[in-house]
Amino acid sequence: MSRLNCIEEAYLLVHGDEIHDFGKSDSDTLARLRNENRGIQELDAKGGTLMPGWIDSHTHIVFAGSREKEFTDRIKGLSYEEIALRGGGILNSAERLRKASEPELLESAARRLKEVAMLGTVALEIKSGYGLSPESELKMLRVIKKLAESGPLAIRSTFLGAHAVPSEFKGNKKEYISVLIREVMPEIQKHGLAEFCDVFCEQNYFSADETKEILEAAKAHGMLPKVHAEQLSHSGGIKAGIMSGAVSVDHLEFANEEDIRMLADSETIPVVLPGAQFFLGLKNPPVRKMIEAGCAVALSSDYNPGSCPSGNMNQMVSLACIMYKMTPDEAIIAATTNSARAIGLSEKYGSICRGKKASFFITQAIPTYNFLPYAFGSNLIDTVVINGKSVSKNELYKF
Repeated sequence: MSRLNCIEEAYLLVHGDEIHDFGKSDSDTLARLRNENRGIQELDAKGGTLMPGWIDSHTHIVFAGSREKEFTDRIKGLSYEEIALRGGGILNSAERLRKASEPELLESAARRLKEVAMLGTVALEIKSGYGLSPESELKMLRVIKKLAESGPLAIRSTFLGAHAVPSEFKGNKKEYISVLIREVMPEIQKHGLAEFCDVFCEQNYFSADETKEILEAAKAHGMLPKVHAEQLSHSGGIKAGIMSGAVSVDHLEFANEEDIRMLADSETIPVVLPGAQFFLGLKNPPVRKMIEAGCAVALSSDYNPGSCPSGNMNQMVSLACIMYKMTPDEAIIAATTNSARAIGLSEKYGSICRGKKASFFITQAIPTYNFLPYAFGSNLIDTVVINGKSVSKNELYKF
């Protein structure tokens, strides 16, 4: 993760929606390329830097309404858990989402996708988890599927029915888990609505044993495991995830030395979410120790209405450098190559390689790529190309 290869004065050749070739450019090379590819469309980077598009492997982009009142409550001293116990948090979003129609959810999520696309994100994961009933969870997943089919961004879908226990099942979590497994998972499998299943393994939410039970059932229904782990306390989510063969475990503020050793010895990707951690005022996850242990750390936004109302991956890269002391090389690799691995897209996304999707962005003229996280308050992206085509906000996700 410490070395980001860079070619100065380079060319990149796209055929269709894939990267065909790239390398060092000079007048002879450009003349040959023009001769071999007559009628080629040329795009001048004008001193900018071309980078693989961001991969955001952890988002909750489908939601209804905002939660700025809770933002004010936290400023006044209430904790995340205290807000949840007063009916806020996830249950607040669930109440609003249940009242929203599919067209309303589709339209609002499309606006957010347009926003993140123009900030350089070319692929992302979207979770359910604000429905917390069979009908509303499936409604969310249908919206995610429609978004995946309606635009150029690569979208992976995650079932997060075990995000919280809904109020109607208060005191009867076992029955709610049974509903998720008996009623919802078969419908997800039947209609191909999710590639992954996630669980919020946390005190007052779902235990490590409950997490393993849900994930084993999910695997039987064709979904790969993920875990919200060690965010607010140490609840055993990392161990439960690794034992269940999780593709990733995410958050990790309370990861300990044993967790890091297990991650380093596994294929599970640790995903850190600096936007949520910063917004909630939580302690830093032990990112440097993870990297030093050999973990392939990934970096994502956690875009959601309660703990990170932003999907700006440029900002996440800056926060990772500032708060976690990741180098720009490490943070950029975490937000591209490693994040692509965390959602099973590394074969086609996350780096500039021949045969991968031509999904990248070009910055304004900057001195080095280190300038991107350094200029943390600026939008330096000039051009976004997805699947070989330059995109504009007005062209994306028209419903």
